[in-house]
Amino acid sequence: QVRLVESGGGLVQAGGSLRLSCTASGRTFSSYAMGWFRQAPGKEREFVAAISWSGKSTFYTTSAKGRFTISRDNAKNEMYLQMNSLKPDDTAVYSCAAETTARPGDYYLVADGDYDFWGQGTQVTVSS
Repeated sequence: QVRLVESGGGLVQAGGSLRLSCTASGRTFSSYAMGWFRQAPGKEREFVAAISWSGKSTFYTTSAKGRFTISRDNAKNEMYLQMNSLKPDDTAVYSCAAETTARPGDYYLVADGDYDFWGQGTQVTVSS
């Protein structure tokens, strides 16, 4: 069983920044592919960013590219999402996810169905 806990959400003005953290339980965090997703009120959950187990491979949705940075510290069992130049459209509950199958290779995953475990989420609200 893997437990994921997000933190770092809050209220910020448009143009501001937030850094989300995802802390994972488990001794094999360094083998997990990880991702960030978000869900705005009345909308479906959408992919934001993903990172491979090594941290060497990353991928972003178009709206996040150039503004958000995903990273991880395997020694701390933590993953991060640095969000800059925030917009009101970024308002959502942000959740981290882990895929624990540990397939061969350095890969990232963008489909929510590929992830095994999810955190409860942290609210990000961007005011205009």
